[in-house]
Amino acid sequence: MTFRFARHTNNLEQLKVFYIDVLGFELLGSFENHEGYDGIFVGKANENWHLEFTQTSEKVNHSFDDDDILVFYPNTKIEFDFIIEKLKTNKIEFIEAKNPYWKINGKTILDPDGFHIIISDLKTKWT
Repeated sequence: MTFRFARHTNNLEQLKVFYIDVLGFELLGSFENHEGYDGIFVGKANENWHLEFTQTSEKVNHSFDDDDILVFYPNTKIEFDFIIEKLKTNKIEFIEAKNPYWKINGKTILDPDGFHIIISDLKTKWT
């Protein structure tokens, strides 16, 4: 099974920079003016998942709360540490997760649309 998380935004270029330059994902594809939509696909090559962000002239009205999160599990401690350093270098603030589990097992940040992202160090504890 392949998984795609799709979200509409008013911040396409900011999301592109955030997910590619800061979190280290790859630009897997893009499109312009497809029936009024521009979009990008980001993720990791040869994986069964990716994120899709689209933008139109429509004003987006997101509705979410502190428990709506995307969790990413770096494969190694080196990868985890690299991402955390990139976040610090880009002056992206860590916030406190609502769920106590994530307070212990990851670092929480907000993406440019204000959605919660957790970079979990849990997998690095297993290896």
